[in-house]
Amino acid sequence: MAEYRSGFACLVGRPNAGKSTLLNALVGSSVAITSNRPQTTRHAIRGIISRPDGQLIVVDTPGLHRPRTTLGERLNDIVRSTWAEVDVIALCIAADAPIGPGDRFMVEELKTNRRPRIALITKADLVPPKVMIERLTEISELATTLGFEWAEIAPVSALSGFQVDLVRDLFLSHLPEGPRLYPDDDVTDEPELILVAELIREAALEGLDDELPHSLAVVVEEMTLRADRPEDRPLLDIYAQVFVERDSQKSIIIGKGGEGLKRIGTQARRRIEALLGTPVYLDLRVKVAKNWQRDPKQLRRLGF
Repeated sequence: MAEYRSGFACLVGRPNAGKSTLLNALVGSSVAITSNRPQTTRHAIRGIISRPDGQLIVVDTPGLHRPRTTLGERLNDIVRSTWAEVDVIALCIAADAPIGPGDRFMVEELKTNRRPRIALITKADLVPPKVMIERLTEISELATTLGFEWAEIAPVSALSGFQVDLVRDLFLSHLPEGPRLYPDDDVTDEPELILVAELIREAALEGLDDELPHSLAVVVEEMTLRADRPEDRPLLDIYAQVFVERDSQKSIIIGKGGEGLKRIGTQARRRIEALLGTPVYLDLRVKVAKNWQRDPKQLRRLGF
């Protein structure tokens, strides 16, 4: 009888290394929001992959970076606590940028970790084969100079699907034998409140300038089925607050005549309805929480 494996692998790397996009490709479902903005991911988000030969839980983590705020410090803590608990660690390095000090820092951090370590060169669709060979060679030599070897090295493209199946196989091959940990039809164990808040934040991130995304947080205050609706015509009422740090940012989110907030609400509602399969009434309010990224009390209130 074939052995059944189960366990956890995590994706780590610099901000914007393609970790969230890769997680969604591995799971085959959008469980993590994606954006071209650095530090989009703020939680350790788990995607569940169930197969006849095993069950793999892939954990997406925030990008490890030099923190400038208390929030940044807490995001880095999430990364380090996550890779201390998983069975396999995958360092994601984007193929379309040279390997730099941030990547070297990540490799040095992983040097003393005794778990299987895999190097994934992401965004393989963006570079020609010659550049990909250079990246693969660089990351291999970098580990060698630090006195360890990667368990595996592989290029992958989440967008084109190139070698996504291979990455699943590589992760699973390094997991221990173990039982099924989640029902086969689960794709994540994230609470619906968190998923909905993230979809709202994803909609709000689109079209913003470089500064505002870091100042944006979303909290779902209430999510209930409307009581006076018949069973065959349900309506889910969602009340959420979008937090920014300054009044000027609040004006940007709301937009002229409320058009900005209306756009966010329309896009978020469509995504939430697709996720939950239920018509949604979405009530969005924008509030100012001054300097919340640096205020421990406000961070706790916002779920960090």
